[in-house]
Amino acid sequence: MKPVVGILALQGAITPHFPHLRALGAEVREVRCPQALIGCDGLILPGGESSTMLRLIGTFGLREPLAEAFQRIPVWGICAGCILLAREVRHPAQWSFGCLDIEVERNAYGSQVQSHEDVIADYPVAFIRAPVICGVGPSVEVFATHRGTPAWVRQGRIMATTFHTELALDPPSPIHRAFFELIG
Repeated sequence: MKPVVGILALQGAITPHFPHLRALGAEVREVRCPQALIGCDGLILPGGESSTMLRLIGTFGLREPLAEAFQRIPVWGICAGCILLAREVRHPAQWSFGCLDIEVERNAYGSQVQSHEDVIADYPVAFIRAPVICGVGPSVEVFATHRGTPAWVRQGRIMATTFHTELALDPPSPIHRAFFELIG
């Protein structure tokens, strides 16, 4: 049976993940309501706008179901998703799920026009109004850095990146592959 990977589909970069996940043999499910989380083997919180996502998470009754899912299945937070998972968010401060022992600064690389590309794990990635991880707890593994700060981290089954890999047209990305390995 194919693993089912849910993607929080309220706002942000959702469909670009599909070819990466399908190339790995996953079934993809868009998550917009609590019932869609049932049966997911892993969950992606995509890039987008974190404060908008938080508002929509509340509107669609997903706050508690997501918090429960974070306790039982692998989760990957990308850019805005990384912010949603962080223990502490600043510039400006905002609520987060706090399940990943990192501190992040929102939009730390600057505005949209300061967005840029780089290569991580021999793969092209994009930093789009990206956060910077400015602190990590002792149980957080750092897999890649960018400009001297952590850019790809993992704590147990919770993974986060400050960059986007889904925009590259060569699926699957090595970061998708690493997340897929967490799912098992």
